[in-house]
Amino acid sequence: MRKLEGAKCRFLLCLGISVMVLSVFYLMTRAPTEALRVPKPTCRSFSTECKAFLPNTEGGKEWHHHDCKVENYILNSHVECSNLTRDLHFITRPLSLEEEDYPLAFIVTVHKELELFVRLLRAIYMPQNVYCIHVDAKAPSEYQAAVRKLVSCFENTFLSSRSETVTYAGFSRLQADLNCMKDLVRSKIGWRKVVNLCGQDFPVKTNLELVQYMQSKEWRDRNMTPGIKQPVHMRYRTRLQHKEITGSHVTQKGKGLHKGPPPHNLQVYFGTAYYALTRAFVDFVLESPIAFDLLEWSKDTFSPDEHYWVTLNHIKEAPGSHIDGGWAGDIRAIKWRDQEGRIHNGCKGHYVRDICIYGVEDLPWIINRNSMFANKFESSTFPKAVDCLELWHRSKVLRQATVSIEPSWLLATQSNFTSGSYFNVSARA
Repeated sequence: MRKLEGAKCRFLLCLGISVMVLSVFYLMTRAPTEALRVPKPTCRSFSTECKAFLPNTEGGKEWHHHDCKVENYILNSHVECSNLTRDLHFITRPLSLEEEDYPLAFIVTVHKELELFVRLLRAIYMPQNVYCIHVDAKAPSEYQAAVRKLVSCFENTFLSSRSETVTYAGFSRLQADLNCMKDLVRSKIGWRKVVNLCGQDFPVKTNLELVQYMQSKEWRDRNMTPGIKQPVHMRYRTRLQHKEITGSHVTQKGKGLHKGPPPHNLQVYFGTAYYALTRAFVDFVLESPIAFDLLEWSKDTFSPDEHYWVTLNHIKEAPGSHIDGGWAGDIRAIKWRDQEGRIHNGCKGHYVRDICIYGVEDLPWIINRNSMFANKFESSTFPKAVDCLELWHRSKVLRQATVSIEPSWLLATQSNFTSGSYFNVSARA
């Protein structure tokens, strides 16, 4: 019996020693892994070039981003929507009764620059508005999945029910907007006007300023489609037949094949592809035989979105038409190469297809011009320009709010070496 008890004690002692050894070994091997998980990557501070645009900039203090890698966050398909909207600083309540009573619709066509699209969407997003996102059918599957994930987190945001393979200057670009319009008219949100954007745009006016601008005496019941009668040097676009090489480019058919005259004896106009349209005008576009016939006639033209909207807006029967509008309606701040020295002081970034990709030194011109939106930006080549304009814009949005500010709506922290403080946290609180 004593031998049995002795054996039992030796067994228990060995077992205890074994457990202790294994525990120490486990902790030793686990410690480095845990240590690697503790530190979080610090976000880059804003460029010193931004200080002229940032609020409450004082000596010794710096602004720091809250989100370091927007793109990586979106690509994580396991992120919960509640965390996504909070961590990416989307505004979750209407900021004023005036905005709540005048919901807007947005059409956003995208195909690249995922991070820039996310930052654009959160800049224009308000829960009372409605957003149709058209993703180019030729965009990478990973990109499409990321956009789909983001859009699914918002009840008032959706993907276009039909996706086009968009070609620069092709009819497909116009068709993408029309696809979204067909979806938007079925929305339960009673939007008042629709604005179209591309993924390289960024807002200059706040949502409140957009609402006030569109309700101003000049624009309350009118469409904005800046443009003029088609200049002589642009007539080849609609007088010669063109064909779209899907997803590639647009070229002339044959050796200069001529088109017939426009339907209904319409005067063709030339203008911007960007607009702000009344809901009644959208109904006209989707239902009128005149609009349908012009659309069919435009299928073999060059860059039809630059004549379609503005031509229809010069028809007396069209709701909200602006026959003598000319270039009125400050929809976009764009630096065209051929306007250098007259309209602007040159591009501080670089030109692509004669349009300036903005650098940070272009921001004073953009801010002073105070258009609805600015075009174009590239977060990969000139990230400082997007950083500065984004924080400047969000600061203005929160200053104008008539509701208490949620901490998650803030994009950055201002800090010196010993303390940090949120900017604008007390704005209208």
